Amino acid sequence: MLAAKLNKPALDFFRTDGRPAGWAVSPEPVPYEAAVAAMEARAAAIASGEAGELVWLLEHPPLYTAGVSSKAGDLLAPDRFPVHQTGRGGQFTYHGPGQRVAYVMLDLTARRRDVRAFVASLEAWVIGALDAFNVTGEIKDGRVGVWVERRTPGLPPREDKIAAIGVKLRKWVSFHGVSLNVEPDLEHFAGIVPCGISAHGVTSLVDLGLPVTMDEADAALKASFGRVFGGVEAAEAPI
Repeated sequence: MLAAKLNKPALDFFRTDGRPAGWAVSPEPVPYEAAVAAMEARAAAIASGEAGELVWLLEHPPLYTAGVSSKAGDLLAPDRFPVHQTGRGGQFTYHGPGQRVAYVMLDLTARRRDVRAFVASLEAWVIGALDAFNVTGEIKDGRVGVWVERRTPGLPPREDKIAAIGVKLRKWVSFHGVSLNVEPDLEHFAGIVPCGISAHGVTSLVDLGLPVTMDEADAALKASFGRVFGGVEAAEAPI
């Protein structure tokens, strides 16, 4: 089913040695700057062979982040929430409670040094997780992230973004990652032009009428990760 939705063969980005990645979940919101520092330290340790790969699931307090392609005019409410400059790809993004952020610190040297395939695998991971809730996630040309089509009788279809993707590589180790809207306050997105795209909206699993809990979203992400990236093992969060 996943392959059909992507209109291409199922993607995988397994490690060549089969080693599992660590899988950690922080139960309380993590400040953004502390999370970035912990990510960068872990990515450096992975690159030097001093630590294993890690997928870190968390929530942030309400905030906006500006990627390397962000435009000042896309920050519509600069005083609403803290704004953090970040080295990841992409433009402005919102993070906050009810949104599952998944930071992926993976060693592409041990998998495949192919940035395009890596990003496509991240997309496949999110699409596979959405499939667990019978939500059809789609990739759109010229638009980053994962989208869903909304149909209302009497109105033309519209496309809303349900997940954002923004990563950075250093010495072929990734950090930053994906964010999936489970039940965030969607009005908080009004302070930015999300990812520089104003012609489309944002949505969440709960907004789609699905009473999905964060634990259920995590379980779906974990199962889909295994299909795309390989096995995981329990690990401690970096902070």
